[in-house]
Amino acid sequence: MSLRQREQGPDVRADVRADALAAAFTEAMARLVSGAAVISGRRADGSPCGLLVSSLSSYSVAPPSVMLALARGSRTYRAMDARVGTTFGAHLLGAGDEALAKVFAGRSEDKFAGLAWDWDDGTPRLGGVPVYLKCRVSAVFPHGDHAVLVGEVAGCAVADAEPLVYYRRRLDWRLG
Repeated sequence: MSLRQREQGPDVRADVRADALAAAFTEAMARLVSGAAVISGRRADGSPCGLLVSSLSSYSVAPPSVMLALARGSRTYRAMDARVGTTFGAHLLGAGDEALAKVFAGRSEDKFAGLAWDWDDGTPRLGGVPVYLKCRVSAVFPHGDHAVLVGEVAGCAVADAEPLVYYRRRLDWRLG
C-alpha cells in the first residue's frame, strides 16, 4: 500500500468488489445441483433441534464419514454445540419430502412438533426419510462464517427413493 493510499483511507472500491464477488459466488453456487438433508441434534436442555442443509457430502469410506458445513451463527449450530464427540443425524431427503425440507429450512423453535421421529440413543431420528446416518463429530474446522464438520458414521439405514434435488434455490427439481 502506498503512502498516498494510506492517507486516503481504506479503498472503498475493494469493498464493492468484494460484495460483487460474494454476490456472483452465491449465484454461481445456486447452480450447483445438490441433495437436501436435515441435520438433527440434541440441545443442552435435551430437546431436539435441526436444520436443512445442501452442503452434506461423502468424505471417506474408511472410516465411513461425511462432511458438512454449518453456519456458526445459526441457532442449530449453537444449540448442537458442534464439537468433537457430539452426535448428529443426517437425513437425506427424498423427492416426496419437500414439505419436511421447508419445516427445517424455517425458523420455528420446535421443528419436530407433529412430525414422526424418535430418539436413536440421544440423536433425533426422523421417520420415513430414505436415508438416515447416525454420526459422531470427529473433526471441526472453523472457516469464515461456517464450520466444516467431519462426522464418522456409526449407523446407516437406506431405502430406495428418488432424491430431493436442490438447484437454483428451489427444491422441486426432478431427475430424469
